[in-house]
Amino acid sequence: MDELPKYRALVEDLRHTIESLPVGHAVPSERALAASSGVSRMTARRALDELERAGLLRREVGRGSFVSRPAVSVPLRLTSFSEDIRSRGMTPSSRVLSAREETAGAELAQVFGISPADPVARIDRVRLADGRPIAIERAALNATITPGIHRRDLAAVSLYDVLERDFGVRFDAGEQRIRAGLASAQDAELLGVDAGSAVLEFVRVSIAAGTVVERTVSTYPGGRFELAASILPATAPGSAGRSALRERG
Repeated sequence: MDELPKYRALVEDLRHTIESLPVGHAVPSERALAASSGVSRMTARRALDELERAGLLRREVGRGSFVSRPAVSVPLRLTSFSEDIRSRGMTPSSRVLSAREETAGAELAQVFGISPADPVARIDRVRLADGRPIAIERAALNATITPGIHRRDLAAVSLYDVLERDFGVRFDAGEQRIRAGLASAQDAELLGVDAGSAVLEFVRVSIAAGTVVERTVSTYPGGRFELAASILPATAPGSAGRSALRERG
């Protein structure tokens, strides 16, 4: 019990160190960590085990531990952030930045196929995995279909779960574009990166029963993530390939 604070401090120190290292970089051994941190080798091993489970480390018998990419991905399919994070063995949560209803305006009116004077709900959240900020998500929803959704508590629940359970909205189609950008000062502070650093923006339009219900822009730190894609043969049926955003170590 006495070593618990030291254990947590070691895990967090290692996590911060790993984030600054390239993938494949060697991490100190259990013996070296124990000696430098003043903990037992068993405690050092537990810390490495935890980081390996989180996908931050790859351990090879006889060789050591190496920086890896955490198993966090944002696949190009109609699943929610919460569902994907849970599938990776982590706990999703959110911090709501703002939730409001306003008129659509010209741009969103075109997206949703509604009048510029019609209402939309705007919900901005920081998305977290095991308490760590992963992305900033700015969602716009057709408020005629989702009345009052901006007044729901969306800090600990999936937006897609709320849409299906309370409004009968189940997405069956959509479009997603990916674009590069630079972190604003506000976004950089929320994500824990430098202002002006590279970000990746996923712009998703989601459709239910032929109607556009959601348009969301999700911003990910470019220095922590890379976009990976699988390419299928051109002759294969539906050979559009698959893409995923994976976090770097």
